[in-house]
Amino acid sequence: MVVAGCVSVPAASAAPGTPAATSAGASAQASSGASSGEQQDFAFAARESKVPQAVLMAVGYEESRWDVHQGHNTSGGYGPMSLTDVTPSMVADGGAGAAGRSDLASLTADPSLHTLTAAARLIGVPAQQVRTDRRDNIRAAAALLASYEKSLAGGTPSDPAQWYAAVARYSGSSDQSAAAGFANRVFATIRSGAARTTADGQRVDLAAQPSLRPDTGRLAALHLAKTSAAGTDCPPDLDCQSAPAATTNYQVANRPSDGMKIDYIVIHDTETPYQTAIDAFQNPASGDAANYVMRSSDGAITQSVADKDLAFHAGNYWFNMHSIGIEHEGYAAHGATWYTQVQYENTAELVKYLAAKYDVKLDREHIIGHDNVPGPVDSYVSGMHWDPGPYWDWNGFMALLGAPTDRGRHGVGPVGTAVTIAPAFATNEQTATVCPKDDPTGATPACTEETAPSNFLFVRTAPSADAPLAGDPYIHANGAAGTDDISDWSATVSAGQQFVVAGRQGSWTAIWYGGQKVWFDNPHGCNTVQARHVRILTTTGASAPVYGEAYPDPSEYPAGLAPDTAPPLSKYAFPAGQAYVATAAPAPHDDFYPANGTTRPTETYIEGAATVYTIQYNHRVALVNAADVTES
Repeated sequence: MVVAGCVSVPAASAAPGTPAATSAGASAQASSGASSGEQQDFAFAARESKVPQAVLMAVGYEESRWDVHQGHNTSGGYGPMSLTDVTPSMVADGGAGAAGRSDLASLTADPSLHTLTAAARLIGVPAQQVRTDRRDNIRAAAALLASYEKSLAGGTPSDPAQWYAAVARYSGSSDQSAAAGFANRVFATIRSGAARTTADGQRVDLAAQPSLRPDTGRLAALHLAKTSAAGTDCPPDLDCQSAPAATTNYQVANRPSDGMKIDYIVIHDTETPYQTAIDAFQNPASGDAANYVMRSSDGAITQSVADKDLAFHAGNYWFNMHSIGIEHEGYAAHGATWYTQVQYENTAELVKYLAAKYDVKLDREHIIGHDNVPGPVDSYVSGMHWDPGPYWDWNGFMALLGAPTDRGRHGVGPVGTAVTIAPAFATNEQTATVCPKDDPTGATPACTEETAPSNFLFVRTAPSADAPLAGDPYIHANGAAGTDDISDWSATVSAGQQFVVAGRQGSWTAIWYGGQKVWFDNPHGCNTVQARHVRILTTTGASAPVYGEAYPDPSEYPAGLAPDTAPPLSKYAFPAGQAYVATAAPAPHDDFYPANGTTRPTETYIEGAATVYTIQYNHRVALVNAADVTES
């Protein structure tokens, strides 16, 4: 449908993995209007293999939200049912580090990595057809589910509640907690119902069955492993195990009891397979480690660094002091298909748990991507990472956290008010150039343009599609324009970020951004909502310096400790007449020195008298001294 000149996706599709309740009923059917082709495909496949349609549809919703993507996701899953077919080339490419190994075939021998070929045989069609044809993908998945149920129960009962163990097996996980978690989410979707319009315009509806309670008794018959959660700090219903990082890749601390508050949670992607990332964190020479790593196939979690400790993950020591990092198996350049539904859902559960425990604000100045972390000093700004990239669905993810970025009416307020960037992910197709340097899998042999649903909007120097893209002085010297390279963050605003309106002209909206006035196309306010409960900051003088870190004044360090310094980022400024958004009270300048066993038998935390605001400065956040700005 069209709302205020924009293509609008119904609210039910806003959150990955979040079911939208429909009217109660005992069957899966369209709640209004004619059934779509995909709805009919589910109905046909369910009848053909004698699988309850609600079970089949809920499994599809959990795997893909019923979307049909080209290619495969990080777990080698194809089609709306994410049937897997992991080949040796998938584990040989790029960061997997397995190229040239003699045991490539054994690395991909597990039957759970080849559910697509098994399912294709069950319906008698070529595997390639199951990879690419939506109807046959759903048919094959239904046949596979039915085969699992027959092996467990000897038949295909009509009662959806009896299919719990078969659904758990469909997850492909060998871990009982992860498999049960998958099944629990599937049955939660059946109870609540779900409805959405897919990325290719298919309306699919699953009616709610609120009284359904699954029979979990046959789960034990799957003989799945029980992973110990010892040494981890995760929600109890997530599959979480410990694999401690090398001690060179983090510092022992006692956050937040030592005074070092946790204010940010940073979302990363690994650019490698799951185990490769864990292995790297355990390598003393790697120099970095995140607190958690999230597997794509089943949402299993490995905790590498305790929350209390300071993990080296963000590329900025001060932000490391105040953050927890979560890595996701995936590749930023490969689009939304590389982040699975179970990753979104389990990450949301983990983030909600951590945010509640450490009082982290659920907004996009505090739940940030690695691409939003500022460079600590001049020499590091241009090389800061850009993951999880333009294909992480921030609107949907924040909705899973219960803090939707697109809450409220779309539109733009007067100059001087704040807006939240909120393009509809599924319909916000942006074109970016992807080059071999952006893609460690080796799947991009030459630079090519890719158009895909995205979380960002380009910003330009004037209100025209022909105007140059905004440039960042650290990336583009001498005032040169930005580019559409997928790794060039200098000319993009991302979903959930908040800026102050600097002007309006026709369909274009101007904002203050990185010391500049930049413009983005925003017909009838379709890409923004008016921001609420924010602090708008202006300078108290001619211009305020901008920082990437905030250490105390040298005079505030105890004797025997060499003070750290955090000079302003010299190519940035907060000019008079501009305004930027903060969402929290200022925090103190501070620093941390771990115990070293000799001159420092215990850790030392230093808190200064001055304070800093976190502001949304450009694509990244930045810090400004509270003494240099006025809040309104």
